[in-house]
Amino acid sequence: MNKKLLYWVPTVLLSAMMLMSAGMYVFNYEEISLAFPKLGFPAFVIYPLAVLKVLGVIALLTNKSKFLSEWAYAGFFFDFLLAASGHLNAGDGEAMGAFVALALLTTSRYFWQLRTAE
Repeated sequence: MNKKLLYWVPTVLLSAMMLMSAGMYVFNYEEISLAFPKLGFPAFVIYPLAVLKVLGVIALLTNKSKFLSEWAYAGFFFDFLLAASGHLNAGDGEAMGAFVALALLTTSRYFWQLRTAE
């Protein structure tokens, strides 16, 4: 299978997840602001996190700067780890989304590295 396809499929799926998440943070703020403290996070990070998710998606999809792409991958990695940890600690059974995102991120990052090494 083509390395380009193996990069773009998980990257587009991950981007869609992040854009849906950012949209949910903005358009369902009241509901999200009640859920964040239950996960152990302050509600004031919701809007900045939504903005950073959109910027991360732009960095990954445009691929203009290796530096920005690396930061986007790192930011998403920590976001997903903290999300999984928060959901596991809350015991709400919602950690699977974070693990799926982490798998997509890992796959995207691996094939991104292969593409940039060529």
